[in-house]
Amino acid sequence: MTNKKLYRSIDNSMIGGVMAGIADYFNIDVTLVRALYVFITIFSAIFPAILVYLICWAIIPSKKIFN
Repeated sequence: MTNKKLYRSIDNSMIGGVMAGIADYFNIDVTLVRALYVFITIFSAIFPAILVYLICWAIIPSKKIFN
């Protein structure tokens, strides 16, 4: 079993790379993750989903590319 870690994406990010990192971790399309997040944001009165995104942005480390 491989040891996968969750990182914010730096190569496929729109704002902070959180959704792209989650898509990479679960190996699914980033567009699906972003659409699901928008859906959840709209139906959760917007503020809680934005707060969760900001918390994720703060605690999920950025993926570093080493040469």
